[in-house]
Amino acid sequence: MIGRVVTLSINPRHGFSKLIVQSVHCLKGQGVEGDAHCGETIKHRSRVAVDASQPNLRQVHLIQSTLLDELNQQGFEVAPGMLGENLTTEGVDLLQLPRDSLLQFKAGVRLRVTGLRNPCAQIEAFRTGLLRKLVLKDDGGNVIRRAGIMAVVEEGGLIRTGDEFSVTLPEAPHCALERV
Repeated sequence: MIGRVVTLSINPRHGFSKLIVQSVHCLKGQGVEGDAHCGETIKHRSRVAVDASQPNLRQVHLIQSTLLDELNQQGFEVAPGMLGENLTTEGVDLLQLPRDSLLQFKAGVRLRVTGLRNPCAQIEAFRTGLLRKLVLKDDGGNVIRRAGIMAVVEEGGLIRTGDEFSVTLPEAPHCALERV
């Protein structure tokens, strides 16, 4: 599987959306340099309030561009970076990857997929009705989260807009993504 980076985004402060940049520097074991969520321990404010010593499994947030396209077709007016993602990608169905899949970028960056982003009420405050498009229930009552995936940086380096990445699946049996 080969994917491509459509856009890159960071925000040095805790805010909902991120600013588009042409490249990001990933720091091994920490995340995207200059982003508010960069660090070895959890940086998400609600989780810090519970236990600030938790390992940061949410260092890098990725969303596939097809989700943004779908939301725009439904009238939500969202652009890359607006949902807080660091990488907007195309070519790989991120939500179908198993936990511990590796994303390998040409400059040596390697990200390990840890789980699904668990969207919060900020999404609803950003665009009314958006939360119910990103968190659904299937016919069996199971929760389906569509707001992207989270990863940790296993090998650092530079990622640029347009860079391709390959996906290596972990050894079977595969574990489905769960919220992190």
